[in-house]
Amino acid sequence: MMADAKTVTRLLKTARGQIDGILTMIEENRYCMDISQQLLAVDALVRRANKEVLTAHLKHCVEQADTPQERAEKVDELVAALGKLL
Repeated sequence: MMADAKTVTRLLKTARGQIDGILTMIEENRYCMDISQQLLAVDALVRRANKEVLTAHLKHCVEQADTPQERAEKVDELVAALGKLL
């Protein structure tokens, strides 16, 4: 992986901690909107981690492709991933 592993790891570990907190909130039968707000925060962290990975793919994998065909394949992978996000 060409993305900054430290950044991606930090974001995902933070999300994991928040998920543990959300599970506790559910067990404690906390207010729905509070749980929803925390779920949105986790979603934002995971999206930021994914953005780091996709940016690295574009800046490294696509740019450093050896052939035009390989570059086109890498771009197609990126387009497919973006299609799932949008």
